Amino acid sequence: MPVTVVRLNLVEPGATPASLSARYRAAVEMAAYADERGISTVQTEEHHGVADNWLPSPFTFAGAVLGATKNIAVTVSAVIGPLHDPLRLAEDIAVLDLLSGGRLVTVAGIGYRPEEYALFGVDWHRRGRLQDELLETLLKAWTGEEFTYRGRTARVTPRPYSDPHPLLLVGGSSKAAARRAARLGLPFFPSAHLPDLEAYYKERLTEYGTEGWTMMPAAETPLLHLSEDPDRSWERYGEHLLHEARTYASWQSGDIRSAVRSAARTVDELRAEGVYRILTPDDCLGQGLDHHVLHPLAGGMPVDEGWRGLKLYCEAVLPRLRDLPA
Repeated sequence: MPVTVVRLNLVEPGATPASLSARYRAAVEMAAYADERGISTVQTEEHHGVADNWLPSPFTFAGAVLGATKNIAVTVSAVIGPLHDPLRLAEDIAVLDLLSGGRLVTVAGIGYRPEEYALFGVDWHRRGRLQDELLETLLKAWTGEEFTYRGRTARVTPRPYSDPHPLLLVGGSSKAAARRAARLGLPFFPSAHLPDLEAYYKERLTEYGTEGWTMMPAAETPLLHLSEDPDRSWERYGEHLLHEARTYASWQSGDIRSAVRSAARTVDELRAEGVYRILTPDDCLGQGLDHHVLHPLAGGMPVDEGWRGLKLYCEAVLPRLRDLPA
């Protein structure tokens, strides 16, 4: 059975405070609905200062989702590590880990937008060193023991629920990210299907004498929306998908690799490209995908349409997936 994910980044161009509040509350309700029906993961992310209101505070949102659910995992993919105070982040993750019984998954990346670093007054050119410090500090902090931090003695309490620590992966598409993960004995989360980089990570594990594993996107990881009439849905809602695709693509330089990077400039190009797909239940089942990543509120999708797509998946796809032979 494919891994099932609901992605929620709360984008809404031109939002009012009232409409964005309604979107946030709907997103939490969607997560609770997905949890009740056995979807495995809610995925969220972090971006700052974006005109279309991209979610800037993923752990606050994760806390709301974890409080409204019982079983579903919440993955922050990714937190922009160097923008966070290491000690405070260690505390926040520990508290969420305790509240959820270990259901929070954190992927730590370094980001790719210098504007976000400038917003917080963080030196873009020190991002690698800051990421090293962040990861090393988290691992020390979660032991509950005293350690030296920036020349002073520090201790973080409470200890997390998970043993030895909350699930923490290093994200990225560079050899530096793979080396960082291997050196610290942390799992590696490539940002795209990159078998050569996975092999490099495994070589570095051997070099450092550490243990780890890779959680890598499949060769195809499209973002899905379910509809009984895809032609009509593309006509009515395709601009929402294109807005998100174009925004995301505008941030990424040529050396950044992503599982959901789009080169489309029109709705027709986006539909033909296949990064975003609007599918009937039968078409969804026929895709043969390893991961079903639902994106019900993509690019400011109307909340009512997001609900229709999510419910259609849960009512017309999930039960049939469970009936498939193992």
